[in-house]
Amino acid sequence: MRLLSVGLGILLSALWMHAGAAATLRVAPTTLELIAPDSAAVLRLRNDAKRPINVQIRVFRWMQSNGADRFEATDMVVASPPATQLAPGMDYTVRVVRTARRPVTGEESYRVVVDELPDPGRRRAGTVSLVVRHVIPVFFRAADAPGPRVSWNLARSGGRLVLVARNTGSSRLRISDVLLRAGGGVVRRESGLLGYVLGGATMQWPLGAAAGLGGGPVTMTVQTHLGPIEATLPIRGR
Repeated sequence: MRLLSVGLGILLSALWMHAGAAATLRVAPTTLELIAPDSAAVLRLRNDAKRPINVQIRVFRWMQSNGADRFEATDMVVASPPATQLAPGMDYTVRVVRTARRPVTGEESYRVVVDELPDPGRRRAGTVSLVVRHVIPVFFRAADAPGPRVSWNLARSGGRLVLVARNTGSSRLRISDVLLRAGGGVVRRESGLLGYVLGGATMQWPLGAAAGLGGGPVTMTVQTHLGPIEATLPIRGR
């Protein structure tokens, strides 16, 4: 099953209630990483509203194919409880547990999606509100799993410049703050999180128009969770 509209960090979804309502649900930490044989971790939820809120917690297997993220329902990892109501100012603990019996090989990737559910009783005609969705990456990794081994390419596609990352390692690489330089100047800058390339996967991200760039090499600098990377890349395609 494909899960649509799941991003990294916090995704705000337009729903029913009055406009201008502040975010009420907090979740920590923002990433979970467990090294085998560890198989359970906790998320801490907090309701900052002055009213009760209902929360739903779901887990999806996270894969990548054809340069894009894919999400499928799974019972290999569960969240307990899968739903709850948080009283005003209440802190709550949710357990995230890998239930699969087979040992972890390499690295397994999941997303925990924590949704604040809309309250139909607070709906007002002609108004909307922003209800928070938190999307938490979860990784289960074997202690001897090799790290990421990523090769990079730049390509032109439909007049846009595309960054391609191919990871032949067994673990993910988190990528942010992309800087491209050519001819002594900056030609493209992407601040903040770009995404992840999982172990054994290939991902691609559009970086904007490719007009004005020649076929010469481009120097790329990116930040990762393992430190900065710099590479000199040709531009493929037309």
